[in-house]
Amino acid sequence: MGADAVFRVEGLRKSFGRNEVLGGISLDLFAGEVTVLMGANGAGKSTLVKIVSGVYSHDGGTMQLAGATFDPQTPAEAIRAGVVTVHQNINDGVVAELDVATNLTLDRLSGKGASLLFKPANVRAEARAVADRMGLAIDLRARVADLSLADRQMVAIARAMAHRPKVLILDEPTSSLSSAEAERLFSLIDRLRGQGVAILYISHRMSDIRRLADRIVSMRDGAVSGVFGRKPLDYEGAVNAMLGRKIHLDRVVARSSARAVFTAQGLRLAQGAKPISMTLGTGEVVAITGLVGVGKTALAETLFGVRRPLAGTMQMDGKPFAPKSARQAIAAGVFLVAKDRATSGIVGGFNIERNISLPFLKRMSGLGVMKKRAERAIARRQIDELGIVCRSEKDDLSALSGGNQQKVMVARWMSQAARLFILDEPFQGVDISARRDIAAKLRASADGRATLIFVTELDEALETADRILVMSEHTIVGEHRNDDIDLDRLLAQVAGGPLTSAA
Repeated sequence: MGADAVFRVEGLRKSFGRNEVLGGISLDLFAGEVTVLMGANGAGKSTLVKIVSGVYSHDGGTMQLAGATFDPQTPAEAIRAGVVTVHQNINDGVVAELDVATNLTLDRLSGKGASLLFKPANVRAEARAVADRMGLAIDLRARVADLSLADRQMVAIARAMAHRPKVLILDEPTSSLSSAEAERLFSLIDRLRGQGVAILYISHRMSDIRRLADRIVSMRDGAVSGVFGRKPLDYEGAVNAMLGRKIHLDRVVARSSARAVFTAQGLRLAQGAKPISMTLGTGEVVAITGLVGVGKTALAETLFGVRRPLAGTMQMDGKPFAPKSARQAIAAGVFLVAKDRATSGIVGGFNIERNISLPFLKRMSGLGVMKKRAERAIARRQIDELGIVCRSEKDDLSALSGGNQQKVMVARWMSQAARLFILDEPFQGVDISARRDIAAKLRASADGRATLIFVTELDEALETADRILVMSEHTIVGEHRNDDIDLDRLLAQVAGGPLTSAA
């Protein structure tokens, strides 16, 4: 290891069945430095973190901490050795019903010498020492459940630092914080860096990365695809390495539309974010791309009525559109294929036919009786048009491959006429064949509606859309017609470049 390299991962491998998730990862972390880890969904980041923190075992490779072999079998072993992880879900790092003081000393209360800390005065004294060391100005008597999200995040980190770790891993720590709250977190990270802690910071938010990173490590498909440590840091190069540049793929013939279906004016998604204004035309397929965490899902949920914008107005076909629920959005002809089919789409125990018809059962019934023939005919037509591989529409959805399950989720919302059809990461977890089937169907059926897809992978946007919009920091920072696109310019905007647009 080089000077001050306190942690080393070398040739780490991990497979789940035949699926190799990590294919030989090597990574060094240095004392007093923030190493940012970037990777698209499925790159292997979570698996790497779970191995390092003792949740998973590895199949090959080695880890070293301060020159000694490091191979934790449980999270507790990792913590005792000096590697502490603060997970993205803050509730994993705090006990909401307990007060701040108890949370900060909770791990010591269950360890050696616990009897000395059971007295409230001792607990508060120990907690005050931890809080002072972290510069944490929070009422120690307050119940954690009553704190703001940012303060709970601070408590989770302070609790982790009570172990005085050599390595601290922070997984998307600002994903739910405002810009002001994030700056408080950054100040704390600066303090920890000054104390010599090696920090692995997992994020896709370019504002975070520009503010904190001493080095950037990019991952793609279970391997390190780039390491960037020379100043000034090459942010665009890091994004290129993370996303890849498979620009040999099929291209579309871009179409234009003169008739607006949907317009947004001054739409603000988050505190401190610049407003969004956009128009979507009939027959047009528009892709919105950007890194994870830039606000794509927030925008999709706003259009579908499950999230309210902080400001701005929307119109559908020239009339005000402000849905207060998904039901109202559906009634207005706005359909959404949600990002996570496992929790927001698939209904276990239902067959293909019923999964497709589920949102529209009322339309398929008369006098309280289901029109089974109509339900079956719609399912069969969608199976045929999308090429869903199954024995019949009566197959249980769990029996299908991931790609075919995703086709069913798309088929559900394509079974009825929409005015605005929204798809959030519709190609996630599907192979290239299924992806192209879905993309072809979206384009072939685009007449009579506006289609909006949210994707992280640029090749998915290039294969599907007439226009590509780029999101960063919860706003639109670029617009490109999918015809001789300047890919370097597009990638620069994805990486958090200046607010410019290209025709």
